[in-house]
Amino acid sequence: VRHSGPEERFTTLDGKERSLPSGALLIADGERPVAIAGVMGGENSEVTGETRNVLIESACFEPSSIRRTVKALGLQTDSSYRFERGVDPEGQVWAAARAARLIASLAGGEVLEDFIDEHPRPSEPRTAPLRVSRLHRILGARIPLEEARRLLTAIGFEVAEARPLDLIAEQVMEGRNPEVPFEEQTLLCTIPSFRPDVEREIDIIEEVARLYGFDKIAEPAHVPVPAIITRETPEDILRSRARSLLSGTGFRETYTNSMLRRETAEWFAGTAFEGSEGAVVETLNPISAEMSALRPSMLPGLLQVVHYNQNRGQRILRFFEFGHVFQRTPRPDALVPGFAEHESLILVASGLRREAGWDASPETTDLYDLKGALQLLFTRLQLADHLEMKPFQANERVASSALSVRIGGRHAGIAAAVSGEVAREYDLKQPAFFAEINWSEVVPLAAPYLIPRYQNISRHPAVERDLAVIVPKEQAVGLLLDVVRSTGNPLLRRATVFDIYEGTGVEEGKKSVALSLRFIADRTLLDEEVDHCIEKILGALQQEAGAVLR
Repeated sequence: VRHSGPEERFTTLDGKERSLPSGALLIADGERPVAIAGVMGGENSEVTGETRNVLIESACFEPSSIRRTVKALGLQTDSSYRFERGVDPEGQVWAAARAARLIASLAGGEVLEDFIDEHPRPSEPRTAPLRVSRLHRILGARIPLEEARRLLTAIGFEVAEARPLDLIAEQVMEGRNPEVPFEEQTLLCTIPSFRPDVEREIDIIEEVARLYGFDKIAEPAHVPVPAIITRETPEDILRSRARSLLSGTGFRETYTNSMLRRETAEWFAGTAFEGSEGAVVETLNPISAEMSALRPSMLPGLLQVVHYNQNRGQRILRFFEFGHVFQRTPRPDALVPGFAEHESLILVASGLRREAGWDASPETTDLYDLKGALQLLFTRLQLADHLEMKPFQANERVASSALSVRIGGRHAGIAAAVSGEVAREYDLKQPAFFAEINWSEVVPLAAPYLIPRYQNISRHPAVERDLAVIVPKEQAVGLLLDVVRSTGNPLLRRATVFDIYEGTGVEEGKKSVALSLRFIADRTLLDEEVDHCIEKILGALQQEAGAVLR
């Protein structure tokens, strides 16, 4: 057994020649290495159909040494998984004898009588006291002493009743403060060598509770309540309100993995948030290729949820999730230099909006369902006046027909249809739509509105007017509403679209947009005031959108 030298190379069982890190532990014969200790054997000592003589080596390796080698090579095996977590330091002779007997019985071989056992640092037995009073106090149940002894003995512990005075003297001699009060009933437990996870008294108490049965431990009649009243943060309150509203409108909450394949993360980078194109955060020591990067978007995880549910016959698919996304960033104010992280909210919908009934045909989900859900959500958060949704050029490999979601003038996410390429990759049987929002941008804007405010209801009647204008066919209606609302203040309280018409009576290439307007003031409005306001609105519409009164 030796350490590897500088720039030493070795071919493992999988046929790959590897450059070994200096100081890696090797198993060698008199001439050459035959295995990377605790990780993988060598191609030069592989068992084949011609093998006749087998030398069995059974060892206990230092976990930290194996872990360093595995990280340096990027090679994790069943063997290294075991040794990294520690194996029984006293089980090597038994394991080698058992392996030899199995080989002989299955292959018809002969086991030689002798063996060599080299143990340079034999492990010392580990002991820990178990105070019966402590056992009862932790578990809240009085387990008989003999029952505790029986349970521990059954799993390999050696248990003896100890005199507290002897334990106190032993601890004092070792320079420790005595842990066992005088005249307390105590068990001295010798821990089996194959249980490296058990070290202290509390670990032994856990073993007793596990074997005794948690179901046998009665609930206390009285539970102490802390005097400190916990207070929810604005983030918690807003998240709770969003969850309640989305759940009430048919969305189901999910929880997906925050790690992806690197290729998937690169594909979805820059989908919803600005400045994240190609900025994938990779992990230094991934557990597997499936978890080699942190997600820049939560869309891949939700698409897997849609795929899973559609394959099990679900027809109405609406999901949402709160989670964190990650990206690289050059911003100097990042908490961790070079990296950015924020909380995100994603909504995904596919399949039917509603099932068929006696009074209606089945309806298919479309992008307007998600747009309406977002409008409802931000109205609930009192941010409807800060919300803008306009056509947006998104990552075409991922999204189509995208809308930019802007809150308070800042880009905070998108609402879009999933592209055909992504739909084919995830084997989606029906069109899917998603909206992903930077929740960290929403919270500071919505938090001030958590303070309840009272506003008088006007005692004076509202004035309702309808207005129809002719605009070019390609004109976005959202712009018309923005112009109407900004121009009609402060008398205009509400403006909505109730009809869009193309056809007879409307010039080709044009469309008619009908608006419903409501005016309110803290006094009775005169017709002249409303007419003047409508004239201003028409003038602004003509200037901004080329609109003419129908």
